[in-house]
Amino acid sequence: MSYQDRTLTCIECGQPFIFSADDQAYHGLKGYTNEPKRCPTCRQSRRDQRGGSYSSGGGAGGYGGGGGGYTREMFTVTCANCGKDAQVPFQPRGDRPVYCQECFDRTGAREPRRY
Repeated sequence: MSYQDRTLTCIECGQPFIFSADDQAYHGLKGYTNEPKRCPTCRQSRRDQRGGSYSSGGGAGGYGGGGGGYTREMFTVTCANCGKDAQVPFQPRGDRPVYCQECFDRTGAREPRRY
């Protein structure tokens, strides 16, 4: 397939950027069907805000798989069941109990989501 450079507009900053023929060929090779929505600068800025680049180190786009070349931020909490300190990979909101791994595994503490 023959590709040609295309000018796209970034949804973040509104600036035009070039979606090069080489980039299009790479996207096609990887099976990507959507065009990039952000310019390279805004994409990098977004990665930095999320805690690292998923493209380095063989990460899985932030979905499981570990790796990804970044360190996940952990938060210290007090277990709602036993009172021990625990580390969790999310910022507790305060409206739901948070358990250490042992209590979570023992009690099956999954509550149904309320939307």
